[in-house]
Amino acid sequence: MSLFDPDKSAERLPVTLITGFLGSGKTTLLNRVLGDPRMARSLVLVNEFGEVGLDHLFMEQVGSDMVLLQSGCVCCTIQGDLDNTLRDIARRRAKDEIPPFDRVLLETTGLADPAPILQLLLNHPMISHDFRLDGVVTTVDAVNGTRQLDEHPEALKQAAVADRLLISKTDLAEIAASAGLRARLGELNPGASLYEIVQGDIDPALLFDSGPFDPSGKSDKVQAWLNPEAHDHVHRDHHDRSRHNAHIASFCLTFEAPLDWDLFNRWLMAVRAAWGDRLLRVKGVLDVVGESRPLVIHGVHRTFHPPTLLTAWPDEDHRSRLVFITRDLDRAAVEASWAEMHEAVLP
Repeated sequence: MSLFDPDKSAERLPVTLITGFLGSGKTTLLNRVLGDPRMARSLVLVNEFGEVGLDHLFMEQVGSDMVLLQSGCVCCTIQGDLDNTLRDIARRRAKDEIPPFDRVLLETTGLADPAPILQLLLNHPMISHDFRLDGVVTTVDAVNGTRQLDEHPEALKQAAVADRLLISKTDLAEIAASAGLRARLGELNPGASLYEIVQGDIDPALLFDSGPFDPSGKSDKVQAWLNPEAHDHVHRDHHDRSRHNAHIASFCLTFEAPLDWDLFNRWLMAVRAAWGDRLLRVKGVLDVVGESRPLVIHGVHRTFHPPTLLTAWPDEDHRSRLVFITRDLDRAAVEASWAEMHEAVLP
């Protein structure tokens, strides 16, 4: 009998976090996609309706904080704490007090640190009962993005935790500046897909199924966010391309032999206890002793989603791979902690 449950994510509402620094184009993006019929049966949570131009869209008031758009999308303001808003929405949906929806898009403020929001979505029992984190989409300003990454920790975190990076204002930026920003984002977060957008003109599908936990097409998604880092476990160049600056780094640990889950879990708990504040994001697909299918883990800081089993391996490579995006935490320290854990259990 398996120690782990299959992925039951499809039973909960997927939530995409849309984040990005001030002026990076989140509101422009939402204004472009809200009227698209492909947004049907979506719930969009925004900070204020006033920031989103809804006047040009036919809408029906369905509450003091909620409107139904012609596209079939429900647009709702965040009132009070996010957890209270989500719990209230789940209650109203269960009682059929609001139009039906199948997914949630959550827009943050430009100065938001995404980590507390991710932790809420991952491990708050009252939230995770009805919602699951599906992924993070981050907008980055091609004109000002490099400076914002240098000067604002929030911008750095927003880009570091993304599953998809949408680079805006490329029509206004110099070609060299855009290319430099793309290269920098690729080093900061090599597992994220990069897209260029102009005036928020994108396929709304880019806002859906952005993370590695969507049941449909899961293997491709897992492979996409693991493979860019897979080469990094053997060689490190003198110029470490995985290090964004003196603070942010990304690296992938690869384990050749199947893992003993009890030992690995004890080590991961120790890593979280020692360096939880420095773990911006951890993702992994693991080959566990006694399991024929891969086990996925995903966490932010000290909060980790319950591990789940995928239906199949994403490719022929069945080695365990664990991707870290960290702040002020060296790869060497993490590797040393694993070695120490192994030594402690040797007879």
